[in-house]
Formats: sequence, structure tokens, C-alpha cells
Amino acid sequence: MLLEIARNPQARLRDIAAVIGITERAVQGIVSDLHEAGYLNRERVGRRNHYSINPDQRLRYPTEADLPVRRLIEMLTTHELAPLAPPSDTSAEREATRR
Repeated sequence: MLLEIARNPQARLRDIAAVIGITERAVQGIVSDLHEAGYLNRERVGRRNHYSINPDQRLRYPTEADLPVRRLIEMLTTHELAPLAPPSDTSAEREATRR
């Protein structure tokens, strides 16, 4: 949810629900929980809400409590955007280079 909002702060909850694959009602509940916990800021712009991530909010689970949300978002977006590594050489290629 945080990643989708970070990607598109102007997205409607309906759009987020479609991308994630859950109901709009479930998205509303999660967004509300994230807002109350301080992970999201909500700003009313006309008839729509725009959301922003509070990147300095710390994750709440004890094993990750030292990490800000920013690190999670960076890790996920870096992984998504990283180019694929070239395949390692195969045994056929190794044989060809030995000759």
C-alpha cells in the first residue's frame, strides 16, 4: 500500500485497490490505519484526497524498528527498477572459450 501511494500520491483508492488486488473497502481501512499511525498524510484537494508518505516514520515491528519507511520504499523501488544481471556463462560458452 505504501509503495503504491509513493508511486502515485494522487491515485484514487479505487485505483490502488485494482493494482493491489483487494477491495476498495479494504484499501480504505488500511489507509485509515496508516494515517492514524502516522505513516501517511492526507490533504484534501478539491473533491479528492492526495496522500503523502511520512518517510521518517519508523517501522513498528521490533525487528525493523530502527528503520524508517524511506528505507523500505527505497529498497523496493531499487529492486523493481534494477536491470537484470546478464546470465552467467553456460558450459557451452566455457567450452568454446577453452578451444
